[in-house]
Amino acid sequence: MKTRPTVALTIRTSAGIFVAHYSDQGLAALNFPSRSTTKTKATRPTGSSIRSWHALTTRAVKAIVAGKVPGELPPLDVSSGTEFQQRVWEELLWIPCGETRSYGEIARSIRKPKSVRAVGGACGANPIPLLIPCHRVLAANRKIGGFSGGLDWKKRLLQREGVTVEE
Repeated sequence: MKTRPTVALTIRTSAGIFVAHYSDQGLAALNFPSRSTTKTKATRPTGSSIRSWHALTTRAVKAIVAGKVPGELPPLDVSSGTEFQQRVWEELLWIPCGETRSYGEIARSIRKPKSVRAVGGACGANPIPLLIPCHRVLAANRKIGGFSGGLDWKKRLLQREGVTVEE
């Protein structure tokens, strides 16, 4: 069953203000600064679970923005995705900080080797970029490819993790 985000809270970082959206199941979406400051009005936490999840989310986002390993993550509510998208997003969680995979490698790892384009679509639909690290997925020949947060963000995040890519 798909759940809807119920609470939106801001995360202030050196790179701008992110907005985290929580459902009753956990973190359901994360907006980049350029997409969140004008479109989303933050609300106050409503329960101890959400406060706890937000503390974990804040620490993780700040670590990732600094190019570090995020540590413990809050529960991730990925129920907005299809079964295929959820499989891709789960696989992305296994890519270590400072490493990358290609769309083709992800497709093979989920045993759907002909679904390279669909993997790209799932990355683009990722509701929780940064924590589900789709920025670590590259096109063929280590080319940068796309990113829901914008290519500038993808380059910045990969640089902070020590990854160089082809333009």
